[in-house]
Amino acid sequence: MTKAERATGTEPGDDVHPGSPVTVDRYTVAARINHWITAISLVLLALSGLALFHPSLFFLTALFGGGEATRAIHPWIGVVLFFSFLGLFLRFWKLNLWKRDDSTWLGRLRDVLTGHEERLPEVGKYNAGQKVVFWAMSILIVILILSGIVTWERYFADYFSVTQERIAVLAHAAAAVVIISVWIVHVYAAIWIRGTIGAMTRGQVTGGWAWRHHRKWLRQLVSGKSKAPTTGKTAAE
Repeated sequence: MTKAERATGTEPGDDVHPGSPVTVDRYTVAARINHWITAISLVLLALSGLALFHPSLFFLTALFGGGEATRAIHPWIGVVLFFSFLGLFLRFWKLNLWKRDDSTWLGRLRDVLTGHEERLPEVGKYNAGQKVVFWAMSILIVILILSGIVTWERYFADYFSVTQERIAVLAHAAAAVVIISVWIVHVYAAIWIRGTIGAMTRGQVTGGWAWRHHRKWLRQLVSGKSKAPTTGKTAAE
Protein backbone atom coordinates (compact mmCIF):
# COMPACT_ATOMS: atom_id res chain seq x y z
CA MET A 1 0.00 0.00 0.00
CA THR A 2 1.32 3.46 -0.90
CA LYS A 3 1.55 6.36 1.54
CA ALA A 4 -1.21 8.14 -0.34
CA GLU A 5 -3.44 5.08 0.02
CA ARG A 6 -2.78 4.92 3.75
CA ALA A 7 -3.68 8.59 4.12
CA THR A 8 -6.87 8.36 2.10
CA GLY A 9 -8.03 5.05 3.49
CA THR A 10 -8.01 3.26 0.14
CA GLU A 11 -6.69 -0.21 -0.47
CA PRO A 12 -4.81 -1.55 -3.49
CA GLY A 13 -7.38 -2.62 -6.06
CA ASP A 14 -10.19 -0.44 -4.65
CA ASP A 15 -12.55 0.73 -7.35
CA VAL A 16 -11.96 4.50 -7.21
CA HIS A 17 -13.74 6.23 -10.06
CA PRO A 18 -12.42 9.46 -11.58
CA GLY A 19 -14.21 12.43 -10.06
CA SER A 20 -15.24 10.56 -6.90
CA PRO A 21 -14.10 12.28 -3.69
CA VAL A 22 -11.08 10.79 -1.95
CA THR A 23 -11.70 10.50 1.78
CA VAL A 24 -9.35 10.76 4.74
CA ASP A 25 -10.02 9.03 8.05
CA ARG A 26 -10.14 11.62 10.84
CA TYR A 27 -11.89 10.08 13.87
CA THR A 28 -12.32 6.57 15.19
CA VAL A 29 -15.73 5.20 16.14
CA ALA A 30 -14.74 5.39 19.83
CA ALA A 31 -13.75 9.04 19.51
CA ARG A 32 -17.02 9.89 17.80
CA ILE A 33 -19.12 8.11 20.43
CA ASN A 34 -17.15 9.90 23.13
CA HIS A 35 -17.74 13.24 21.39
CA TRP A 36 -21.50 12.74 21.00
CA ILE A 37 -21.98 11.62 24.61
CA THR A 38 -20.24 14.83 25.65
CA ALA A 39 -22.29 16.95 23.25
CA ILE A 40 -25.64 15.44 24.29
CA SER A 41 -24.76 15.77 27.98
CA LEU A 42 -23.89 19.43 27.48
CA VAL A 43 -27.19 20.15 25.70
CA LEU A 44 -29.19 18.37 28.42
CA LEU A 45 -27.29 20.26 31.11
CA ALA A 46 -27.95 23.56 29.38
CA LEU A 47 -31.68 22.88 29.10
CA SER A 48 -32.09 21.60 32.65
CA GLY A 49 -29.85 24.34 34.04
CA LEU A 50 -31.76 27.09 32.26
CA ALA A 51 -35.02 25.57 33.50
CA LEU A 52 -33.80 26.03 37.08
CA PHE A 53 -32.11 29.35 36.46
CA HIS A 54 -35.16 31.60 35.99
CA PRO A 55 -38.92 31.20 36.54
CA SER A 56 -39.63 32.23 32.93
CA LEU A 57 -37.75 29.14 31.76
CA PHE A 58 -39.26 26.74 34.27
CA PHE A 59 -41.43 25.25 31.53
CA LEU A 60 -38.31 23.43 30.31
CA THR A 61 -38.54 21.16 33.34
CA ALA A 62 -41.34 19.35 31.50
CA LEU A 63 -38.61 17.80 29.33
CA PHE A 64 -37.23 16.04 32.41
CA GLY A 65 -40.42 15.11 34.23
CA GLY A 66 -41.02 18.23 36.31
CA GLY A 67 -39.09 20.53 38.63
CA GLU A 68 -38.18 17.98 41.29
CA ALA A 69 -36.96 15.46 38.72
CA THR A 70 -34.96 18.15 36.94
CA ARG A 71 -33.17 19.13 40.15
CA ALA A 72 -32.33 15.50 40.81
CA ILE A 73 -31.19 14.68 37.26
CA HIS A 74 -29.19 17.83 36.50
CA PRO A 75 -26.13 17.10 38.70
CA TRP A 76 -25.95 13.48 37.54
CA ILE A 77 -25.84 14.61 33.92
CA GLY A 78 -22.99 16.86 35.03
CA VAL A 79 -21.11 13.83 36.31
CA VAL A 80 -21.59 12.11 32.94
CA LEU A 81 -20.34 15.23 31.15
CA PHE A 82 -17.26 15.44 33.34
CA PHE A 83 -16.14 11.85 32.79
CA SER A 84 -17.06 11.90 29.11
CA PHE A 85 -15.05 15.06 28.51
CA LEU A 86 -12.22 13.59 30.56
CA GLY A 87 -12.10 10.82 27.95
CA LEU A 88 -11.86 13.42 25.19
CA PHE A 89 -9.20 15.33 27.10
CA LEU A 90 -7.00 12.27 27.53
CA ARG A 91 -7.39 11.48 23.83
CA PHE A 92 -6.79 14.94 22.48
CA TRP A 93 -4.75 17.19 24.77
CA LYS A 94 -1.38 16.65 23.10
CA LEU A 95 -2.61 17.77 19.70
CA ASN A 96 -4.13 20.86 21.30
CA LEU A 97 -0.88 22.14 22.77
CA TRP A 98 -0.21 25.70 21.59
CA LYS A 99 2.36 26.21 18.82
CA ARG A 100 4.01 29.31 17.46
CA ASP A 101 2.00 29.01 14.24
CA ASP A 102 -1.21 29.13 16.28
CA SER A 103 -0.44 32.67 17.42
CA THR A 104 0.18 33.65 13.79
CA TRP A 105 -3.10 31.99 12.73
CA LEU A 106 -5.04 33.77 15.46
CA GLY A 107 -3.44 37.09 14.54
CA ARG A 108 -4.83 36.68 11.02
CA LEU A 109 -8.38 36.02 12.14
CA ARG A 110 -9.71 38.46 9.54
CA ASP A 111 -8.31 36.23 6.79
CA VAL A 112 -9.95 33.24 8.49
CA LEU A 113 -13.34 34.94 8.51
CA THR A 114 -13.04 36.13 4.91
CA GLY A 115 -11.91 32.71 3.66
CA HIS A 116 -8.39 33.74 2.60
CA GLU A 117 -6.79 30.60 3.97
CA GLU A 118 -3.88 30.88 1.55
CA ARG A 119 -2.60 33.70 3.79
CA LEU A 120 -2.58 31.49 6.87
CA PRO A 121 0.16 29.16 8.12
CA GLU A 122 -0.44 25.48 7.37
CA VAL A 123 -2.57 23.88 10.06
CA GLY A 124 -2.07 20.51 11.72
CA LYS A 125 -4.89 18.41 13.13
CA TYR A 126 -6.41 21.46 14.81
CA ASN A 127 -6.26 25.18 14.19
CA ALA A 128 -5.90 27.84 16.86
CA GLY A 129 -9.64 28.44 17.08
CA GLN A 130 -10.31 24.78 17.77
CA LYS A 131 -7.57 24.75 20.40
CA VAL A 132 -9.09 27.78 22.13
CA VAL A 133 -12.44 25.97 22.25
CA PHE A 134 -10.79 22.81 23.60
CA TRP A 135 -8.96 24.55 26.45
CA ALA A 136 -11.91 26.82 27.24
CA MET A 137 -14.17 23.77 27.53
CA SER A 138 -11.58 22.00 29.70
CA ILE A 139 -11.32 24.90 32.17
CA LEU A 140 -15.05 25.63 32.25
CA ILE A 141 -16.04 22.00 32.86
CA VAL A 142 -13.65 21.82 35.82
CA ILE A 143 -15.22 25.01 37.25
CA LEU A 144 -18.71 23.61 36.67
CA ILE A 145 -18.03 20.26 38.32
CA LEU A 146 -16.30 21.81 41.36
CA SER A 147 -18.95 24.49 41.88
CA GLY A 148 -21.65 21.90 41.23
CA ILE A 149 -20.32 19.67 44.00
CA VAL A 150 -20.39 22.58 46.45
CA THR A 151 -24.05 23.29 45.64
CA TRP A 152 -25.14 19.62 45.51
CA GLU A 153 -26.90 19.75 48.85
CA ARG A 154 -28.18 16.18 48.77
CA TYR A 155 -24.68 14.79 49.27
CA PHE A 156 -22.38 17.68 50.20
CA ALA A 157 -24.45 20.15 52.25
CA ASP A 158 -22.53 19.35 55.44
CA TYR A 159 -19.13 20.05 53.93
CA PHE A 160 -19.51 23.68 52.86
CA SER A 161 -20.67 26.93 54.45
CA VAL A 162 -23.53 29.10 53.17
CA THR A 163 -21.00 31.67 51.93
CA GLN A 164 -19.11 29.03 49.98
CA GLU A 165 -22.34 27.79 48.45
CA ARG A 166 -23.32 31.31 47.36
CA ILE A 167 -19.94 31.87 45.72
CA ALA A 168 -20.23 28.48 44.03
CA VAL A 169 -23.70 29.33 42.69
CA LEU A 170 -22.35 32.53 41.09
CA ALA A 171 -19.31 30.73 39.66
CA HIS A 172 -21.52 27.92 38.33
CA ALA A 173 -23.93 30.32 36.64
CA ALA A 174 -21.15 32.39 35.09
CA ALA A 175 -19.29 29.33 33.81
CA ALA A 176 -22.54 27.93 32.40
CA VAL A 177 -23.23 31.11 30.42
CA VAL A 178 -19.70 31.11 29.02
CA ILE A 179 -19.66 27.41 28.11
CA ILE A 180 -23.02 27.71 26.32
CA SER A 181 -21.54 30.62 24.34
CA VAL A 182 -18.44 28.60 23.49
CA TRP A 183 -20.64 25.68 22.42
CA ILE A 184 -22.66 27.95 20.12
CA VAL A 185 -19.46 29.22 18.49
CA HIS A 186 -18.22 25.65 18.14
CA VAL A 187 -21.43 24.47 16.44
CA TYR A 188 -21.58 27.53 14.19
CA ALA A 189 -17.99 26.98 13.05
CA ALA A 190 -18.71 23.32 12.31
CA ILE A 191 -21.68 24.31 10.14
CA TRP A 192 -19.87 27.26 8.55
CA ILE A 193 -16.90 25.20 7.39
CA ARG A 194 -18.57 22.83 4.97
CA GLY A 195 -17.59 19.20 5.40
CA THR A 196 -16.62 19.49 9.08
CA ILE A 197 -19.71 17.81 10.50
CA GLY A 198 -19.03 14.71 8.42
CA ALA A 199 -15.86 14.18 10.44
CA MET A 200 -17.93 13.56 13.57
CA THR A 201 -20.75 11.64 11.89
CA ARG A 202 -18.90 9.42 9.42
CA GLY A 203 -15.38 9.78 10.79
CA GLN A 204 -14.05 10.92 7.43
CA VAL A 205 -13.40 14.12 5.49
CA THR A 206 -12.60 14.61 1.83
CA GLY A 207 -9.01 14.96 0.72
CA GLY A 208 -9.85 18.43 -0.58
CA TRP A 209 -11.19 19.49 2.82
CA ALA A 210 -8.07 18.21 4.56
CA TRP A 211 -5.81 19.96 2.03
CA ARG A 212 -7.60 23.27 2.38
CA HIS A 213 -8.13 23.43 6.14
CA HIS A 214 -5.51 21.14 7.72
CA ARG A 215 -2.73 20.87 5.17
CA LYS A 216 0.08 20.14 7.62
CA TRP A 217 -1.92 17.25 9.08
CA LEU A 218 -2.53 15.81 5.60
CA ARG A 219 1.18 16.12 4.74
CA GLN A 220 2.01 14.20 7.91
CA LEU A 221 -0.39 11.43 6.95
CA VAL A 222 0.99 11.14 3.43
CA SER A 223 4.60 11.25 4.63
CA GLY A 224 3.86 8.48 7.12
CA LYS A 225 4.77 10.56 10.20
CA SER A 226 1.37 9.73 11.67
CA LYS A 227 0.83 6.03 12.33
CA ALA A 228 -2.80 6.17 11.25
CA PRO A 229 -5.35 8.82 10.37
CA THR A 230 -7.64 7.85 13.20
CA THR A 231 -5.58 6.87 16.20
CA GLY A 232 -8.06 8.73 18.42
CA LYS A 233 -5.44 11.12 19.82
CA THR A 234 -7.13 14.27 18.61
CA ALA A 235 -9.48 17.01 19.83
CA ALA A 236 -13.20 17.10 19.33
CA GLU A 237 -14.28 19.70 16.86
